Formats: sequence, C-alpha cells, structure tokens
Amino acid sequence: MRFIVMHKVDAHMESGGPPSQDIIRNMGALVQESIRSHIFTTGAGLHRSARRARLDRGGKVVAKGPYSGANELVDSFAMIRAASLEEAIERAREFARVLDADIEVGPVVEAWDLGVMPKPTGNTPGRFLLLCKGDAGTEAGGESLAARRAKLSALVDALKKEGVLLMSDRLAPTSRGSRLASAGQGASAATGAGKRSWVDGPFAESKELIAGFSVLELPSKADAIAWAERYAAVLGDNEVDVRELE
Repeated sequence: MRFIVMHKVDAHMESGGPPSQDIIRNMGALVQESIRSHIFTTGAGLHRSARRARLDRGGKVVAKGPYSGANELVDSFAMIRAASLEEAIERAREFARVLDADIEVGPVVEAWDLGVMPKPTGNTPGRFLLLCKGDAGTEAGGESLAARRAKLSALVDALKKEGVLLMSDRLAPTSRGSRLASAGQGASAATGAGKRSWVDGPFAESKELIAGFSVLELPSKADAIAWAERYAAVLGDNEVDVRELE
C-alpha cells in the first residue's frame, strides 16, 4: 500500500527560520534508513507561505502569501518544473480549471536551501508543488469526480511529454486517513493536557498549512502511522496527517 505523510507548518517555519541542524540531521537519517528499507519513495518540503500563491477554481490568483490556512484538505498534488513562481502559477491554472478546484502553488525546499550542497550555477528551473484542494465532492467520490480525474489524466500526460511534470498523485478520501494533532489541538479532558493522539478521519477542513510530505510503501496504515510517529518526533509539535494514495 502507498501512503503520504504530510506535516504542517509552525511559527518558526512561517518566520522563514531554517530548520535546526538536529532536525536536518535526524530527518536525513530517518529518510536514508527508510530508503534502504524500500519504504520511502519520495518527499519534499515547501517554503513558507510568503513565497506561495493560491488560485481559485477558475484559475484566478486570489492571494499571494503570506497567509493563514483556510481549506487545507488535499485531494491530489503535482510537482512541476518552472523558472519562476509566475510560470508555475500559469501551469496551476490548467489544474484549477480541469479539476474545478482551489490550488496552492509553492516552491520546493532544495538541498542548497538547507546548506547541504552548493546551489547549481546558471538558470536552473526550480521545483514547485501544486496542492489541489479537496471538497465535499472529492470526499464523496462519484461520477463527477471520476470525470474530473479523467480530464486530469489527459493534462498529466501532456505535461509529462513537455518535460514539465515531475510527479503527481491522488489521495484517497480523508475517511481512510488519520491525523496527529499538535499538543494544543489534541489536548482534552480524556487524554490529558498536551498529550498527542491519533484521530481517524473523515476530517473537517484543516486550517493548518502544509509544510512538506513523504510518500511511503508499507503493508498497512498501522505501519504508516508507526513511521509517522518517528517523523513527528523529529519535527516536534507539528500536526501530521497520514493519508492513503490511490
């Protein structure tokens, strides 16, 4: 089975502060171990919302960052190559129209952004993540969703031929997902103040902005949750979602 583990932003990320050396080192160790175990297939982080943009269903830019969260449930995503945010927005317009969905566009954090390697010289195109937002229709499925996804397949094929599309995937409904809330969100009289626990979907519209993701190959959701707990322990008190991929 394939799963996506998504972590959400915190105040430090939104301020533009780099991750600590401990996070870089420990996350790197977890990822490398998971690659060797044939668990981790891909992943990426996003820059803060100040460097992102949002498009509505018609493909019109409705906001450039920084911004707070609104509907942050994800139905599908795509990673593309583009020379600038503006070029990435033009590509995102096609997704917004085909899917009839809100889209968030953001640049991917590269290895040189973290100081892990030197930045390549020249005008190297960057990577951008397109987050296609879910709604009641995508959660319910049905003929309308199937038709939209058929159109998406045609768009994906065209962008692959152009060499623009690097990857894309669709998420299963949130009814098949689980969420680890931050300590403040997850505290209750039953669990105790500050204690974190997993909650099964379906989810209402999360307002926590997505900061990054990892795609895993694992036998079960329980295995994905166990991996996500290690992932969350490296990051700290970030909300984390585990969702099945279709």
